[in-house]
Amino acid sequence: MDLGIKGKRALVCASSKGLGLACATALAEAGVDLVMNARGSEALEAAAADLRGRFGVSIDTVAVDVTSEEGQAKLIEAAQGVDILVNNAGGPPPGMWTDWDRDDFVSALDANMLTPIALMKALVPGMIDKGWGRVVNITSQSVKAPIAVLGLSNSARAGLTGYVAGMSRQVAPNGVCINNLLPGSHSTDRIDGLDTGVAAKSGISFDEARAARQATIPVGHDGNPRDFGATCAFMCSQFAAFMVGQNILLDGGNVNATL
Repeated sequence: MDLGIKGKRALVCASSKGLGLACATALAEAGVDLVMNARGSEALEAAAADLRGRFGVSIDTVAVDVTSEEGQAKLIEAAQGVDILVNNAGGPPPGMWTDWDRDDFVSALDANMLTPIALMKALVPGMIDKGWGRVVNITSQSVKAPIAVLGLSNSARAGLTGYVAGMSRQVAPNGVCINNLLPGSHSTDRIDGLDTGVAAKSGISFDEARAARQATIPVGHDGNPRDFGATCAFMCSQFAAFMVGQNILLDGGNVNATL
């Protein structure tokens, strides 16, 4: 299927590994030139070199902490004129409701709500001028079904979802489609870390912790990042022109809800 986005340019945040890299890979495969971002330059440069070699697309790299004022300004400058924005950031650490204070919530909001909003405000006007644009915010299944130990993530990502609900409909008449992609458990370093934490806390092995968690997923296993990236690429494609303000679950059926 021709996604109709060959030659367009996309900013993909946190794209040196995990789901961000999967999205960058799928877009590169569709012929999209990239601005890739991550905190660590070594992994970022390696990922960019791999995608250049495999797909022949142009890739600029910006190794900054996008939640910082300086890093955000540098990334926005490098990404001016992009047609596609994929907002992505790792989630804050898990814990109990008693663990978090104001600074913890501010950090979570900066990373998972305020930064994607700032990038949209900076880059969507250029899309409006062109009469075409796509934004995909990678959030979490916890937006639909909050996860008790991820209270910081629940709060920040729900706030972003509410903002997008309004903004997406305001910019839709200009050919800009903004939607959210909600992952469940996928085979990434992030889920490895969560399973490791559960194993240590519960006094069981890593494999036992993983098996117990996967048993709660209807498909019985974690998602493949490649499939996640392909879904993101479709949401950035010419075929997503009628998709506005939606929250698309990709969780193996883990969220048991009709809406």
